[in-house]
Amino acid sequence: MIHIDPSGQSERDNYKLLTGSIIPRPVAWVTTLADNGKVNAAPFSYFNIVTADPPMVSVSVQRKLGEPKDTARNAVREGEFVVHIGDETSILKLNQTAASLPPDQSEVEFAGLTTVSSDVVRVPGLAEAKIRMECVLERSNPLEGTEASPSTDLLIGRVVRFHVDDALLDHGRVLADVLQPVSRLAGNSYAKLGETFSLDRPL
Repeated sequence: MIHIDPSGQSERDNYKLLTGSIIPRPVAWVTTLADNGKVNAAPFSYFNIVTADPPMVSVSVQRKLGEPKDTARNAVREGEFVVHIGDETSILKLNQTAASLPPDQSEVEFAGLTTVSSDVVRVPGLAEAKIRMECVLERSNPLEGTEASPSTDLLIGRVVRFHVDDALLDHGRVLADVLQPVSRLAGNSYAKLGETFSLDRPL
């Protein structure tokens, strides 16, 4: 085994170890409203479930030179966002929304995506996604870096409405093989669901 002290190497080297080791990672495809009314969209793989009671999810948005990205800034200002689950049918457009556009431009327009109205929040969703979750911002925590210049914004969203394609549900359970989710690996690599297996939990 090679022993590595993260404090003795660069952020980029730590990033490579983390993103290459913690795989596969689910991808949150997040829409927010910019202050000019345009819809912002971006993918984030620092994403997971927080709790089911109430249903909450987390999205960690890395900053650029200490400045919040559009998604974090918009979510904090508006207090809401929509999380979508990327799948094989939408992955090309999802990848396009990772483009670094100016704040006044819309990744939704850039990628040729279709918006759909939400039920509870003001932020529109994306029609191309088979699952979307309307979220209100429960809290936003700036983390690490320095007090004056944090390195990331951890967004905790409470899900106030689920939208799920009819074909995905079987007695309330999501059929993963029908969803065909994509996951993030390191670099430019993604992964499909692949082979699955089940194990009984010990009593």
